[in-house]
Parts: sequence; C-alpha cells; structure tokens
Amino acid sequence: MPGTRVLRHGGGGLVSAACGCEAPTPTPGAPEEHEEHRPWWRDAAILLPALSGLAFLTGLVLEWSGAGLVATVVFWVGLVLGAWTFVPGALRGLFTRGRLGIGLLMTISAIGAVILGYIEEAAALAFLYSIAEALEDKAMDRARAGLRALLKLVPETATIRAGGATVEVEAKDLRPGQVLVVRPGERVATDGIVRTGRSSLDTSAITGESIPVEVGPGDTVSAGSINTAGALEIDATAAGTDNSLTTIVHLVEQAQAEKGDRARLADRIAKPLVPGVLILAVLVAALGSLLGDPELWITRALVVLVAASPCALAIAVPVTVVSAIGAASRFGVVIKSGAAFERLGGIRHLAVDKTGTLTRNQPTVTAVLAAPGITEDQVLGWAAALEQHSTHPLAAAITAATPDTPAAEGVTETAGHGITGRLDGATVTVGSPRWLAPGPLAAQVQGLEDQGMTVVIIHRDGAVAGAIGVRDELRPEVPTVVTTLTGQGIDLTMLTGDNARTARAIADQAGIDDVRAELRPEDKATAVHQLTGTRPTAMIGDGINDSPALAAAEVGIAMGATGSDAAIESADVAFTGHDLRLIPQALAHARRGRAIINQNIILSLLIIAVLLPLAITGVLGLAAVVLVHEVAEVIVIGNGLRAATTRRTALEPLTDRQAQPATTG
Repeated sequence: MPGTRVLRHGGGGLVSAACGCEAPTPTPGAPEEHEEHRPWWRDAAILLPALSGLAFLTGLVLEWSGAGLVATVVFWVGLVLGAWTFVPGALRGLFTRGRLGIGLLMTISAIGAVILGYIEEAAALAFLYSIAEALEDKAMDRARAGLRALLKLVPETATIRAGGATVEVEAKDLRPGQVLVVRPGERVATDGIVRTGRSSLDTSAITGESIPVEVGPGDTVSAGSINTAGALEIDATAAGTDNSLTTIVHLVEQAQAEKGDRARLADRIAKPLVPGVLILAVLVAALGSLLGDPELWITRALVVLVAASPCALAIAVPVTVVSAIGAASRFGVVIKSGAAFERLGGIRHLAVDKTGTLTRNQPTVTAVLAAPGITEDQVLGWAAALEQHSTHPLAAAITAATPDTPAAEGVTETAGHGITGRLDGATVTVGSPRWLAPGPLAAQVQGLEDQGMTVVIIHRDGAVAGAIGVRDELRPEVPTVVTTLTGQGIDLTMLTGDNARTARAIADQAGIDDVRAELRPEDKATAVHQLTGTRPTAMIGDGINDSPALAAAEVGIAMGATGSDAAIESADVAFTGHDLRLIPQALAHARRGRAIINQNIILSLLIIAVLLPLAITGVLGLAAVVLVHEVAEVIVIGNGLRAATTRRTALEPLTDRQAQPATTG
C-alpha cells in the first residue's frame, strides 16, 4: 500500500483538567503561550495553607510550654494566612454574584469564634479548610492546557498556489478560496476540497480512525489530517483560524465552562444553610434582647453561629475524596478533582468511543481469501512481499501476519490505489477493491466488508489471486466488561467516526445495542449532551477527536497515559492503562465513596441540628459546642478514611484464547 505513515500526535503526561477555573484560554490561531510551572513553595495557593498549618502547630507547642501570649500571636498569624485563601473569594462571591457557599459559612463561623475569644479554634478552622481546598484546587488549575495540543496539529505555515507559483504563507492567514499544495508527510492546514491528486490521509486526529482514508478530486479534507502519499491541491473552504480543529477548541472551552457552573454538593447544601443560620442568629439576638439580658442573648447568637459551623462537612468531605482518589490511583485510575469523583459515583450511562477504546487501535489481518489452486499462505506472502516496502498501517498489518516474507523487485506505488511489483517472474498487484476487481471473490469480499473489515485485493499476472481482510479488532475483555456494566445498571452507547457498517459489526461483537456512527467531534459532543440530559453520563475515549465529548459529559474518562494530550487534559478521569475492566471497578469504587460522603454530610447536618437548639437555650456554652464539633470531626474523618481501603478486584490475566483476534479463513 502506498504512503508514508506519520505517527498521530499523542503522548504527554497526565496534566490535570477541571472545570470552572478562570485561567485565560488560548485564542485559536494565536501563538502558544508557555505556561510557567512553579514549585509548590513559590505557589501562594499551596504556600499560604502550609504556613497557616505551621503557625497553628507552633502555637500549640507554645501554648503547651506556657508562652500563652506568644501562642496567641502565632495563632493570629495562622488564622490570617489560612483565612486569606478563602475569605476574599467568599466575600466576592457574596457581593458580586450573590453566591452563598460553604466558604462564606466558614468565614462567618471563624468570625464568631474570634469575637468570642476562641482564636485557637478559629485558626484551626482556617487551616483545615484552606488546606483541603488547596489540595483539590491544585489538581484543577491547568484545565485549559490541553487545548494547546489541538492547535499544534495545525502547521505554522502552508504552501499555496498563486499565479502559477507556490508561495509559503502563515497558516493563520489562510482564507477560503485559496489553493493549498500539500505534499506527502505534510499536514493539511485548514479544511478544504481536493482539487487535483489522489492520496491517503491519516485522519486519526479528527475522526480517531487508525486506517487512512483514500481521497481524490471532490473529496473533503479536514485541518490536521496528514497526507501520507501523493501530492494534493486543495481548495480551502475555511480560514486558517476558523476550521474543524478550532471548532473542537471552542466546543471544549464551552463544555468546560458549563460544567464549571455545577456546584459541589457541599456548596449546594450551604446555599440555604447560610441565610438560614444568619437569620436565626439575628432573631436570637433581637428577640432575646427584647425579653432579657441583651449581652446574654447576643453571646448566645454568636454561639449559634459557631454551633452552625459546618466544620465536619467542610473537612470530612475533602478527606473522603482525597482518600478515595488516592486509592483509585493505586489500581490505575487517576481522578483529577473532588467534583469529578462525586459525579463519577452517580454515573448511570456510559458513552464509549470505538477506536482505541473498544478496539486495539492496531489493524490486524482477520481474514484471508484464496482463489482456487492458491493457498492462503501464498496470498499473504505475495502481498507481504510488496507491502514490506510501505509503512502504511494496512501494510504493517499484512507484513506482521507473514513470518517469512519473500523479496519483490521493481516495486512501484500508485497514490491512493495500491502497489505493484515482480515476484518469481510474475507481476503482483495489491490494492483497493475500488482499483482492483475482486472477480469471483466479489461476494466473499462484500461479506468481509459487511463485517467491518477493510479489504485489499491481490492480483497475480492480471488474475485474481486472493483478498485479505484487515480490521481493528475488539479488545478481548470488552464483552465481559459490557456484561458487567449492564449488570450494574449502566447502559452503553458506542460513538464513532467510522462508517456505520464497521461500527455495527464491532458493536455486535461487544454486545452494545445503541450505536451512533459517522460522527465528527461536534456530533459526538451533541450526542453526549443529549444522553446527559436524560441521565448522568460518562464518556470514555482516547483521541483528540473525543475531547469535546469528554468535556461535555458529566465525567470524561481518557483511556491510557499514552492517549492524546487533549483527550487526557479534557477529561476528569484518566486510566493509566488500556484494560477496560477498570471501568466497572472505578464506578463501583466511586459509588462507595459517594455513599461515605453522603453519610458524612448527614452526620454533619444532624450535629448542627442538635447543637442549634441546645445553643439557643443555653444548655451548651461555647466550650461544649466546640468540643462536640471536635469529636464530630474525628468521627467523620475516620469514616472518610474508609474510602482509602478500596474493595480492589484483582484483574485476572487474559487467557491466550481471549487475547487472540478471531480469524475467518
């Protein structure tokens, strides 16, 4: 097969992604901005809580050693450092957006403790809340970085034909109507329609499909595609800064912004709790002052504020999340934020990409047809003798299936069609059924194509010798995983850019009924939006073309640390490997963690509900209220730490039979 294979863009480390951060986003077509990576000791978001904790511990030591005054000063330092990380934001949220979050209630509780003279308790509150928030926010502060990986797929320059000559211009300056000249090995700089030439395009960055697409005059091509064979002239149909890749960037940004508006569960609880507590405290102070000693009832009102402090809620939920996330990482699942973990526990539907997720993303020979009087080994050997001169994915699959490859002479390629050479005195030609007639094998070739295979025909001295079917095979564990997820009440939908025939064949093998094929990235995002509208839906994929759908889902899951940068960074969860058996394990782990979170929230609210009437009636003073909160914190933290002892399921090695792709003779 013709062409030079160019590896798809990918790799990169697990860079954290999240939603709702206010970091600047890259402008499509603009030069890439280099992000500064600062160590933690130069990052105020981590340094301030760390110093707050150091001051608090130092204050305890000084207090125990009898230096009470110095200890108080140090407690004040710790209080200010910790409070600085959340008080300004809580106040801004209140006055600019009317947002009543848990940060505001923690601020009010700290102020109440200070007014009553409990500086140590206020310092502890500020430290614990600030460090819990900082650890989570740190995992979310680079949400947009992956979008730059998309823009790297567009070359900085492009060659255009102008007035009979070729001119190199900046890709961002391209305009519709210009004629692009794309040579073998180059990327297409913007969307267009082939004017002249034939070739094969590696469109994996756009559609996710590993098998190149043959194109000729009149065919549409997308920005970021790699020309693997003959030279092409393309009429540009989009500007260099407004094409299919920049559309993906926009979709990811939009989806992340929408997801960022979804409040954390604790904040949703705090929203009605904050005004309720404030109103109650005012009523206690006002009505009590009218009926009795104003000083007594104002003090009780302040005690009410402290009694309503969501200490357990603010501390134990992050402890549960961090414990659960740490446990998940030990069995190969990286969860990038607490919000993502909470949503993962509520997933009821899973949208799955095909190529590289359900399949191996490695074309494999799955069927060989031979004409009468010719053996399958001969067909494979003749094809491999020619294909060893090409690095085309189909050629690599055929060569890999042939242990002893004979040598061919006079090998020539025809761009977009096939390859010809001489072997043992005979002329052998290998190419597409659209170029070489399948002859008497036509019905069988059609059957292979109906099974989702890409077929190449082999001619020997002008006569049909055989045909070879190549397909990206299903991962061996997929049927078991689908059965397990269905048993857990999780429905599945397969989304793919591949043709409907191939998609249906793979889905039938996997046991998935809902199949949506021939989807572009924006179509996948739309499909995920529709699914999410009916039930909580996660999307799992590994390619750049999956990024909008990953960002649009309740939870985006990226497959493998070797997946594309954009997919990993657009997702909320990343698997460090490609074993799909991690999916049911990860979902079960998240559901258990979510149940523990709910237990802690219920316990925290019950404590507040019990303490409030006791504080109002004076049964409990401030010291007793603080003691109850301390005990409650120990209980819910201990409960939260149970999430670290995940019920890990060992993944049994796949059997040889499972690991081998099915072959049709």
